[in-house]
Amino acid sequence: MKSYHALALFSGGLDSILAAKTIAEQGLDVLCLHFVSPFFGKPGKIERWRAMYGLDIVPVDVSDAYVDMMAAGPAHGLGKILNPCVDCKILMLRKAKELLAEHGASFIISGEVLGQRPMSQRLDALNIIIRDSGTKGILLRPLCAKRLPETEPETSGLVDRQRLHAISGRGRKDQLALAAHYALPEIPTPAGGCLLTEEPSAKRFFPLFIHKPAPAPADFDLANIGRQFWSGNRWIAIGRNQSDNDRLEKSLAPGDLVFKVRYLPGPLGVARPLPDSDWDADAIADAAAFVASFNPKAKAVAGNVQVDVAGFPGSPVLVSPSRQTPLDWREPDWETAKAAKRERFAIHGVGGR
Repeated sequence: MKSYHALALFSGGLDSILAAKTIAEQGLDVLCLHFVSPFFGKPGKIERWRAMYGLDIVPVDVSDAYVDMMAAGPAHGLGKILNPCVDCKILMLRKAKELLAEHGASFIISGEVLGQRPMSQRLDALNIIIRDSGTKGILLRPLCAKRLPETEPETSGLVDRQRLHAISGRGRKDQLALAAHYALPEIPTPAGGCLLTEEPSAKRFFPLFIHKPAPAPADFDLANIGRQFWSGNRWIAIGRNQSDNDRLEKSLAPGDLVFKVRYLPGPLGVARPLPDSDWDADAIADAAAFVASFNPKAKAVAGNVQVDVAGFPGSPVLVSPSRQTPLDWREPDWETAKAAKRERFAIHGVGGR
């Protein structure tokens, strides 16, 4: 196995690319770690990034640890939506630190820029991230290094501090100049790509934190497919098209209930029973009628239709397609989640809102 001087946190964003290139330009070997969870990560782009930017990049799955951290309540609070930016960076750095010996590396690189993000890139937050990740002295932030204390790779002479940068603030002029210096063939957009920062995705995830004390990564994968509906602690996902149906089939877990109108092409419905959710025969019939209402051919039938329910001994069930059912299925909305956010999560520490 090849040995490296440094491991770099690599999101695929411009700052992470420039940070890695800055150290590689000094003749040091850098291995980029692309972290993956249900909320972020694009492992399918790694091959393209390798070819485009001339960097060694590997995926690192932190799904279980990340979901556990979120379910427990991030120690340093959440941002505007459900983003635990400080705890997120701490988790990644701890994992990178664990991997140092495996790759023969002695320090870690991060693309943070002092003052760029209000929650996680203030000076006090940067210091807390170092403290709580246990990376004092070995975490080098090349883009703003000259505004921060020297690190061990600098004091040892392994890294030339004079060739590092003093970028700060939210502007992008300095980064774009660096991108031109490295002749990057493509400049990524500034967007972070984390679904926890986006209301449309966060509203889908939040009910799981309410109704399942110990959610699994696969639960959040399911929550991001098709249409999402809840009735109390009962949960169902309904495909919007064939692509959604295919994804739903691939996401099936033991115990899931699968709804499909018999004989007629149309959407698939997947219900995942949660702790204390009551999926008796009446609830299943209710959900079957609701799923059937999204099938245009079923709605055109004069009368009842049969709905196959995989996982239910009484399948098929005979129902009349309806959106107005006794269980009153509702799509999750962000305003409801926002109102319950503070109660569900311990909002304190750096950045808590």
